[in-house]
Amino acid sequence: MPIGPREILTPRRKIPIHIPEGMSPGEFFNSAANLEHLARENGLLVNQEGFLLYRKLLGHSVEFDTSIILDTSRTILDPLGRPVRRDQLTKQQKRVWSLMTQIIFEYMLEHYPDPEQAVLLCGEASLDATWPLSKPGVPSIRMIHNHFITFPTATLAAAAPADPNDPNLTDSGHNSLFLKHLSDIYHRFLEILRLEILQPIAHGDACLSMTGYPQGLPSWVVTGGSQQLGNPRFWEEYDLILKGFLDFYRTFFAQVSTRGAGVPPDIYFPDQVENILLFSNRFAQVARDVRNHVKADPRFANDIRWRPAYKQILYRDDLGRLIVTISQNSVGNAITELLGIVVRRAEDEAAYDRIEPALVEKLLAVRARLIAADLGEPIHAGCWRMPTPPPSFSSATGEG
Repeated sequence: MPIGPREILTPRRKIPIHIPEGMSPGEFFNSAANLEHLARENGLLVNQEGFLLYRKLLGHSVEFDTSIILDTSRTILDPLGRPVRRDQLTKQQKRVWSLMTQIIFEYMLEHYPDPEQAVLLCGEASLDATWPLSKPGVPSIRMIHNHFITFPTATLAAAAPADPNDPNLTDSGHNSLFLKHLSDIYHRFLEILRLEILQPIAHGDACLSMTGYPQGLPSWVVTGGSQQLGNPRFWEEYDLILKGFLDFYRTFFAQVSTRGAGVPPDIYFPDQVENILLFSNRFAQVARDVRNHVKADPRFANDIRWRPAYKQILYRDDLGRLIVTISQNSVGNAITELLGIVVRRAEDEAAYDRIEPALVEKLLAVRARLIAADLGEPIHAGCWRMPTPPPSFSSATGEG
């Protein structure tokens, strides 16, 4: 079987929404009104911190597919003022975010224990004002969200090869900028991170054998395996990787925007930015080339994402190891494409009806674990069954 990206076709149901006249589907899906519809039709659980767990109706996989989003659409009305990254969360929100992620991913590992049978991933994406403002469907939701997805390896094996030049794949478009032109210094800069649980892994060693992805991204293996998901130190290091990426991104695009720009404000590692990035002739050369391209090509300029845009994922590889990686996010780049999996959705009510009961059963099982951990209250949406109320304290102890 040739190694390369795969393209799978995922059935979906027709989305039961009414789009106001004069509004495009993209504009509606990226509006606060869509969040209200999403919670009503597909919401599973919500908590006091504002996190909403929901079923992905426009999903990537019909095996297991759910997501958490921080729904601040009713509490922060300015779309540009909403949290879009973990470093913008409160301490309590970040703690709950990590606990929810841990519980859902541990469920996936228990339900799909064989790495040869299923690819597992969870991934966080920034959805914010980095989208070109003149593009249709500019994301106004601007809320941090996390994806949890399972792909049976049999599905991937039967899938057609994807076009390796698909603009959404990790090694193409703007996503190639750090890898193709700045790979050495990008990797060298991230080596500054003081990590104990996450250990750097060599190029190619973390790739899925079927797709050959991720391609060239800095990656780290979780030493100690899945038990580290319950270790607060793991989540601290997961944050360090994001902080290092943010410093690199901000510094580079500051140089693209303004020749000779110094250390940007709010940098986490200012000494390393000064001594590694700003003292690199190669770093300055690539920034100059991109700056000249921006000035000469309106289409290229329109696609630049000046604010940090990223995808950070945790996935299980063929050997059963847990791997962390992070990538620059190009416009339209989907979370699954970091692993070389391109998803095309097709409206097919009959096909979706056949798989829905098994999918919903898993989502309800995950919801039950989150409720048991006091991480949220159930939402009675659509066909969701409400959980059986727990016995009262008096009846549970035989005193009533």
